[in-house]
Amino acid sequence: MVNQYEKLITELDQKDQVVMVTQFRTLGETGKKVIEKKLLSKEDRGNGKEKTDEILEVVINKGLPEFLASEDGIEELYEPFYSEGRLIILGGGHIAKPLAQYGADIGFKVTVVDDRPSFANTQRFPQANQVLCESFDTCFEKLKVKRSDFVVIVTRGHRHDALCLRQALSVNPEYLGMIGSRRRVKGLMAQFLEDGFRQEQLSGVYSPIGLRIGAVTPEEIAISIIAEIISVKRVSHQHEKADLKNKTNHSDFDFDVIKNLAKNESEKRAIVTVISKKGSVPRGPGAKMIIWADGRSLGSIGGGCSEGEVIVAARDLIREDGGFLMMKVDMTGSVAEDEGMACGGIMDVVIEIF
Repeated sequence: MVNQYEKLITELDQKDQVVMVTQFRTLGETGKKVIEKKLLSKEDRGNGKEKTDEILEVVINKGLPEFLASEDGIEELYEPFYSEGRLIILGGGHIAKPLAQYGADIGFKVTVVDDRPSFANTQRFPQANQVLCESFDTCFEKLKVKRSDFVVIVTRGHRHDALCLRQALSVNPEYLGMIGSRRRVKGLMAQFLEDGFRQEQLSGVYSPIGLRIGAVTPEEIAISIIAEIISVKRVSHQHEKADLKNKTNHSDFDFDVIKNLAKNESEKRAIVTVISKKGSVPRGPGAKMIIWADGRSLGSIGGGCSEGEVIVAARDLIREDGGFLMMKVDMTGSVAEDEGMACGGIMDVVIEIF
């Protein structure tokens, strides 16, 4: 069988978003449980299956998984996955250094660009996956910026900032932030409007950059930028600056889990996926973890007592080779109090043998 997770990673190198459809079926006569997976993208809409098109549209627009159960006992999970976004820092100065550190700490693949060898080197940025010593005029040709990337412009001068912004606007990345005072930014935006850029494009730029927390030092400013990036990443998968409160969440998947599933291991694993939630729970829909028969695990659906209960069920399922299991994890009221849980919600999860 084709490893659909291996195929998923390959497709995400070319596309910003791919939807994995997992079908769970129980065969009536034998009771055998069958799991089938396939990949779809927005390019697959309009293939004649109206119901699939409608669900695909919802999942792509919301950026969250959808779980559907039909009358004939077939259940389907539609999961959106996104390209592994990079944090691209244009400028290697005093803010870039802590910013690269914090970005790596929260799981970004970090790329730093500067045109000065004394600033663009791995000794200065040991946490970065890539450090480019390249002119800001030509660096975008090598960076191949995608829609899923997060771009921060913190160069040493107004001219370089403007040069980077002009090139980044043509890509429209997930996040585009530029340092600068309100007066300077206002003047630059006015110039860009005269040059033919649309107001809609310019309104999507986060500038002055960072959340307003009164940051002063380079480290504090870097924290404010990272906080703003997290708000964009977690609050919406669509790059649109206004009205953050009304945006939907990114699917809460862990790329390390996906990479592990892409490996063609002979040892059986159980995949646990959060398919829905109500109330306050540690992780959102799309969160995944892998569990092996010997108790090893990768990823998390929230930790604590709730996760322990799921791990036990997953290991039992591996031993039984039971195919799949739907499970409700209750962390409300007396249940939460008895177990000492800090949360107070309900998670629905699916456990499947892979």
